[in-house]
Amino acid sequence: MTAALATSWSTTLRYARAAADDFWCAVEERCPGRLPEREAAVFLAALGRLASGGDDPAGRAALLAVLGHAYRRHRLLPHQAAVESALTATVARHAPGTPELAAAWAVAARRASAAVTPAVARAGGGPAWWPAEVIDHDRPADGVAILTVRPWRRLPFRPGQAVPVCTPRWPGRWRWYSPANAPRPDGTVELHVRAVGAVSRALVHAVRPGDPLWLGPPHDVGLGLDPALRADLLLVAGGTGLAPLRSLVEQVAAAPAGRRVTLVVGARDFADLYDAISLDKLQCAHDWLTLVPAFSHDPLAGAGERGDALTVALDNYRPGQEVHLCGPPPMLAGSRLRLLTAGVPADRIHLPTEPVP
Repeated sequence: MTAALATSWSTTLRYARAAADDFWCAVEERCPGRLPEREAAVFLAALGRLASGGDDPAGRAALLAVLGHAYRRHRLLPHQAAVESALTATVARHAPGTPELAAAWAVAARRASAAVTPAVARAGGGPAWWPAEVIDHDRPADGVAILTVRPWRRLPFRPGQAVPVCTPRWPGRWRWYSPANAPRPDGTVELHVRAVGAVSRALVHAVRPGDPLWLGPPHDVGLGLDPALRADLLLVAGGTGLAPLRSLVEQVAAAPAGRRVTLVVGARDFADLYDAISLDKLQCAHDWLTLVPAFSHDPLAGAGERGDALTVALDNYRPGQEVHLCGPPPMLAGSRLRLLTAGVPADRIHLPTEPVP
């Protein structure tokens, strides 16, 4: 029945605009004045995706984070039954099926509501999503894109946080990305994306300047700087895991505190070092920043640059440093044990955690 739910939801999305209108009318009839009409399409896409299933744990967490904020902002928690009925009626109208399928959608809608409830309790104030426009799209390396987006309203994120992102090309599918910059005066946000998964492939290969995106509420993932500490930093990046660590460098630059920063950037070879120009500019602008490339498959790499990022980083570790590490799962696997074995105190190791919705 899971496949049938996914198929009927895909059919409903073919009529996305009409389905959103029908859904909003149904919600408005049952609990008037709660869900703004302009929010209905994004809300329906997220709720339908959650109910129909199929997401990995990280994608489900992103969905719940967005929906938890939406339910709280629009005070929908006491009206869950009305929202469930509106969802099932909308799907039945645009993807009619058997009585068994209709019953399965009713059950799926109730399960989605039950999953959202704890996320509402954890949600903070503010919008559930920020409409944004892509204003720049660069392809610095094969399979990697750097997107600069401008939210319609300023996104209140902190360096090191992760943000759910959704493209209309995959409505209802939210994925986590970390801004690669500290907050800017113009409010723009830079995202580094590797083409892994449907949403990321769309952001890399299909999205262009002028296209819309939605940004969800920022969440802490264990990489932010403790404002009470002024220790030197050792930042270890692999792939697009560079993004949140580069934002930490910009944070230090914006509020100099006499700390020194060593940033180790791992790549297979020089061509894979996708953000080299920006990194060089940072290093030239700040004498407290030391940039160390780590090439795992480059025979021309110089001394001190050969090896995986963590191996090179440990060669540059100095007692007293706070160590922040971010990269793909194979890089993170076992990294805490390697750092502990090298003598890094447990309370000075900062690895990314799964965002909590």
